[in-house]
Amino acid sequence: MCVAVGNIVMESLAIAPSGVYPAFLFGTLTYCFIVFCNVMVLSTIALDRKLHKPMFILLFNMPINDLIGATAFFPQLLVSILAQNRSISYPACYLQALLVHLYGAGSLTILTGMAYDRYIAICCPLRYNSIMSSNNLMKIIIFMWLLVITLIVVLLALVTRFKICRTTIVDIYCNNPSLVRLICDDTRINNYYGLLITAVFQGVSLIVVTFTYIQILLSCVLNKSSDARSKAIQTCGTHLVVFLFLEFNACFSLIAHRFEQAAPSLRRAFGMSVMVFPPILNPLIYGLKTKEIRQNVLGFYKRKVSSVK
Repeated sequence: MCVAVGNIVMESLAIAPSGVYPAFLFGTLTYCFIVFCNVMVLSTIALDRKLHKPMFILLFNMPINDLIGATAFFPQLLVSILAQNRSISYPACYLQALLVHLYGAGSLTILTGMAYDRYIAICCPLRYNSIMSSNNLMKIIIFMWLLVITLIVVLLALVTRFKICRTTIVDIYCNNPSLVRLICDDTRINNYYGLLITAVFQGVSLIVVTFTYIQILLSCVLNKSSDARSKAIQTCGTHLVVFLFLEFNACFSLIAHRFEQAAPSLRRAFGMSVMVFPPILNPLIYGLKTKEIRQNVLGFYKRKVSSVK
C-alpha cells in the first residue's frame, strides 16, 4: 500500500520540556562555532598567497565539505528541537539525505587525497613539484568532487523510482538507508548499489590511506633526520586519527542499519557523532594545529587588538 508523499516523522530526541531551550542554545552555539572555525580556515588559506600550495589547496576543500555537512544537519535539528516537532517534508528529507551523503563521501575522498599528497611529499620529495603541479592538482580536485557528486546523486536518484508506503524513519536525520526503509517494493538494486558505494568510498580509501601511511612510516623510520621524522609522524598521525574515527563511525552506522538488533540509542549516538565531531575537530586539527595557518590567525587577531588600542 502506497501513501501520499507528505511529511516524514523522524526518531524522537526525547528532550524534556525544561531542556528544550538549553538544548536549542547548545546546538546553536555548536553550529555557530563550526561555521566560524571553518570559515576562518577558508579565509586564511584564500587570502594568504603563501598558503597557495598543494597541501593547503587540498585542505581548502575540507572546511567546504564540513560546512555542507553541518548545514545539512543542524538547522533542521534546531528547528525540530524548538518546535518539538520531528516531522519533515519528504522533499526536505530527500535533500538532507543527499547533502549528508555528499558530506560523508566527500570527507573520505578529501582525506584520501590529503594522504596521497603527504605520501608524495615525504616518500618522493624530489618529484613532489612535478607530480603535484597546479595542473595535476586541479585534475585531482575536480576528479574527487565529480566522483563524489556523480555516485551520490545516482544513489539517491534510485530512491525516486518508488513510492513510499511508510512515513516513519528510525534516525535523527534523513539518509539513504532510512529512505529505502520507507519503500515496500523490491529495493535490491538500491542495496547492491549501496554496497558498491561503500566499497568505493570506504574500501578504496582505507586501502589507499593504509598503503600511503605504511610507506610514510617506513620512510620516517629510515630517515636519519630526527626533526623531519618527528614532523612527518606528527602531521600524518593527526590525519590518521581523523580518518580512522570517520571510518569507524561510518562503518558502525552502516552495519547498524542492516542489523535490527542494534540499539537505537547507540545507532543515534554514532550517527550524530559523524555529523558533529568532524566539522568541529577538522578546523582545529588541520587548521590551528598547522603552523602556517596558526601563525596567520594569531597575526590577524594581534593586528585587530593593536588597532583597537
